Amino acid sequence: MTTHPSAVREDGHRTGQDEHIGALVAQLSSDVSRLVRDELQLAKAELKDKGKEAGIGIGLFGGAGTVAVYGVGALVAAAILGLAAAVPAWLSALLIALVLFAIAGVAALLGKRHVSHATPPLPQQAVEGVHEDLEALKGHEPEGRAVR
Repeated sequence: MTTHPSAVREDGHRTGQDEHIGALVAQLSSDVSRLVRDELQLAKAELKDKGKEAGIGIGLFGGAGTVAVYGVGALVAAAILGLAAAVPAWLSALLIALVLFAIAGVAALLGKRHVSHATPPLPQQAVEGVHEDLEALKGHEPEGRAVR
């Protein structure tokens, strides 16, 4: 390590500048540790939210499948009633089947939307924050943000 000329007095003793640098390095280490902990907390919170969103989407997909099974049952009943006797009963069963399929379609679309909001399962805000922090440590100004 080279010593800056102003950090050493003429008699060879060091000035207090080294202690200030040591305090700055200790503060930097503490700040980096706190920053990493905060980013990990953000990542955990973001993953929790995405997991909840994925759970809702998966539940809606399950509900859509269940309703579709009932729709198939109603279609089978409509076919049976239609073949058994040519009466309006089959028409009502067919209408019920169409309504059930419409409900299943809506639930499937909602489930797809919820699952797409939860993917990819990466904590994107935390990752962006880490990239910004690394750039700030390198001395670069983060894109789109003013220096604090």
